[in-house]
Amino acid sequence: MTAPLGIIGTGAIGGTLARLAIAAGLDVILANSRGPQTLSDLITQLGPRARAGTVTEVAREADIVVAAIPLSAHPALPADELAGKVVLDTTNYYPQRDGQIPALDDQTSTASELVHAHLANSDLVKAFNNITFASLGNGARPPGAPDRSTLPIAGQSASAKQRATDLLNQLGYDALDIGDLDGSWRSEPGTPIYCDPYMPAWPTEPMPLDQLVAWLLAAPVIPLSRDAAQELITGAERGPAGGYFPETT
Repeated sequence: MTAPLGIIGTGAIGGTLARLAIAAGLDVILANSRGPQTLSDLITQLGPRARAGTVTEVAREADIVVAAIPLSAHPALPADELAGKVVLDTTNYYPQRDGQIPALDDQTSTASELVHAHLANSDLVKAFNNITFASLGNGARPPGAPDRSTLPIAGQSASAKQRATDLLNQLGYDALDIGDLDGSWRSEPGTPIYCDPYMPAWPTEPMPLDQLVAWLLAAPVIPLSRDAAQELITGAERGPAGGYFPETT
């Protein structure tokens, strides 16, 4: 991978993926909706392998671009500049944040099919959407490690899914191909493989957001093998679309 890994969105998932990529020896170019001038502190933390750019610059310079953004923000992704690129879609549907989306509520579309409709000329792969940022950052392991975890991916293009698999491998994870985007609901909120298998049970009582984040970061990572991941995917049943954020005080 000679071009930098592009990451659009510098929140918890985007920042975590940047750190994993740099630890794996990759260069990264990052962008957010507020402009590169707002990323100086993060770039300083990440070091010389990281640089900031505009969303358009990231789309043009990277061959693989991670869209680590809220689902509701996907129409702002630059479709022309991302044409022909592999785009890794981390989005999930949360009506509390995204508003009600009829095509998802009536299950005529999955979240990634909605994103792909906007990025029709990109090779979209659903990835990194079913794990918390804390489990993602703390759970990376080298190839062959007995406690290495598996993450599901979905997409239409076999070659794009292979490139996603290779990237996941570099970042510390095995990939499980779960099929096309119309089956990507199997890794969406509310399904058996969504977040819970990689971590202890969520706290039963609401807590302040900063305490919840600290709890997530301190929680041990539970490895999920390929066989266990496949069993969860196979056993998934499609329920109501959308997830709900934990209650905080």
